[in-house]
Amino acid sequence: MSYPVFDLHCDTATMLAFQNMPAELAASAGMSGQGEPPASPDLPKPPAAADLLAGGFQLTAEKIGATPWAQCFACFIPDAFEPACAAALWEHVSCCLDRELARHGDRFSDVRSAAGIRPALAEGRIAAVRTIENARLFAHDIELVHVCAERGLLMASLSWNAPGPLASGHDAPELGLTATGREVLRRMEEERVILDVSHLNDVCFDEVARLAERPFVASHSNARAVCGHKRNLTDAQFAEIRDRGGIVGLNYADLFVVDDPASTPPTFDDLSRHIEHWLDLGGERVLALGSDFDGCDPVLDIASADKMPALQEHLEQRFGAEVTEALCGGNALAFFERFGR
Repeated sequence: MSYPVFDLHCDTATMLAFQNMPAELAASAGMSGQGEPPASPDLPKPPAAADLLAGGFQLTAEKIGATPWAQCFACFIPDAFEPACAAALWEHVSCCLDRELARHGDRFSDVRSAAGIRPALAEGRIAAVRTIENARLFAHDIELVHVCAERGLLMASLSWNAPGPLASGHDAPELGLTATGREVLRRMEEERVILDVSHLNDVCFDEVARLAERPFVASHSNARAVCGHKRNLTDAQFAEIRDRGGIVGLNYADLFVVDDPASTPPTFDDLSRHIEHWLDLGGERVLALGSDFDGCDPVLDIASADKMPALQEHLEQRFGAEVTEALCGGNALAFFERFGR
């Protein structure tokens, strides 16, 4: 049986946009040329030539096949981009995604509100949901929260790894939200743009938990009790998300699944340990998927979207049909329909 999928995070749209980065934008971000992201061990090099239909990416329509699928396409903004440059990058990624979805309109639905996701799945299309990872552009002009929301933004995170103008990641574990970050959080909640807390350091997470009035999401974060990477969630953080009615997306990146992926490549069983831990914490309605496709080195058993049938078979055998349906898409769809724009 094929269960509908709702994947909370991939970097495919940004990797697509990096293929034809405008020269002035590349230069302002310290990139040496088109198709080359800022130097970082965490960033893969984008394919030289690929599109959303077939070839090149870990996530394509061809690899998705007939599985009903909703996909959050993040505009990923590297830490090297200052806020004004980040706003230009968001515009570039958004326009690239617009063109690509229009080119392949027979397979994709360009979803601009949560209400459009379920109908797209019912029509057999891939529902393309717009998100931002590291929304530092909002520090350039806070009115961009409204502008982006009007253009279909459904979810955004406040940081990546480094100290930022809104919040900080784990490269700066001692820093909390900035004054601008607190104002952006308020505006996002007014606009019903869902807050994604993946990449926030622990101090920022705690501050968000004090200030946020609506449920929030960790789109691609695993269990720190199972794999000790600082990007993963503590049990207390998972419980905070659970108790607020939020969801957490299982990340396929090997370094977030096991402590030493170089010596012990992770498998389906290792992914399942994170699921089992969350189930032990009462997370039946919290579990979701957050692949991080085209932004990581994934577990080889789920190295691309065409491995999803095998993953679903494994999940069904291990956890049963009800948990598998909820994890693969049911929980995320219910959350977005309740709390999204």
